[in-house]
Amino acid sequence: MPSDATPPTSLRALTPSDAGAVAQMVVLTMNWRGNEGWTLEKAQADENLWRYVHAWGEWAGDSGIAACDEEGLVLGACWSRLFPAETPGYGFVASDTPEIGLAVSGAARGQGLGSRLIDAHLQQLRAAGAPGVSLSVEDGNDRARALYASRGFVTVGRNGDADTMLLRWG
Repeated sequence: MPSDATPPTSLRALTPSDAGAVAQMVVLTMNWRGNEGWTLEKAQADENLWRYVHAWGEWAGDSGIAACDEEGLVLGACWSRLFPAETPGYGFVASDTPEIGLAVSGAARGQGLGSRLIDAHLQQLRAAGAPGVSLSVEDGNDRARALYASRGFVTVGRNGDADTMLLRWG
């Protein structure tokens, strides 16, 4: 997409009223290859996935950043949630370490929006006193893995066909 066609974006904090947008972003994370066939309905039926979305913004520790176009449409987001050890997320490392997700809609990809989002959210989490952040990245998602590694994330574990990565402030 030529730079003159790049949709203008602004960043803002996610709020509980953005739960629907976060749900759509979770679906995008599952469809990163473009052919997985995840829908909102399929995600809602998957207990392990839906825990990333259920009552988003109502749990202590839910936070994030949205990138919006001029009309306020969410084009991408980087969000986090604290999971208890009894019901961990895919990238869980500890109950005091937020697990982040990152997604950018197809039309807005390849314009540096993911970098802007993750940098803003990492700053938000650090300012809030989080000891670090974790995430899960599937095998083959080399673009995302490179973004995370460039921010200092290191692989600390494995869950199925994905690595758990961790960034500690330091």
